[in-house]
Amino acid sequence: MGYHKYLQKLWKQPKENFGTEAWKAFLVKLRTEPATLRLEHPTRPDRAHALGFKAKQGYLVVRARVTKGSHKREHFHGGRKAKKRGMFINIAQSAQGIAEQRAVKNYPNCEVLSSYWVAHDGIHIWYEVILVDRDSPVIKADPRISWIADKKGRASRGLTAAGKKSKWK
Repeated sequence: MGYHKYLQKLWKQPKENFGTEAWKAFLVKLRTEPATLRLEHPTRPDRAHALGFKAKQGYLVVRARVTKGSHKREHFHGGRKAKKRGMFINIAQSAQGIAEQRAVKNYPNCEVLSSYWVAHDGIHIWYEVILVDRDSPVIKADPRISWIADKKGRASRGLTAAGKKSKWK
């Protein structure tokens, strides 16, 4: 069995496999980081490689933080019908899709290849988004990934795996 299988088993139940204290320390570290952060290496290399990540020029990994749960609208004060208050907003997109869009917003010259779950706590969910630089000569020369250089706005048009799951049928 290769090391990818062992890594997959570790991430099935990370709290039990890494130890409760180590997992809590990891979550504390994630909470102190900014909402989108570029990483040198993926936190989960097995998952990143399964989704198409290559350790070469033109590929980036960005960790994005998204809030959990329903999104509340601010209270308005006076002058309106109470029935129209509409406190909760239904979002048609998954948290993973939102994380992909936020990553692209910070890196406009890149396209989303895919993303995967890293961690969650009571308030936030963290995803790592694999981005590909459209203008990189290494990407344009590779026939297996050069198709992404022609595509623009995959995450915003719902063409990634997370985006396709939340699209209307």
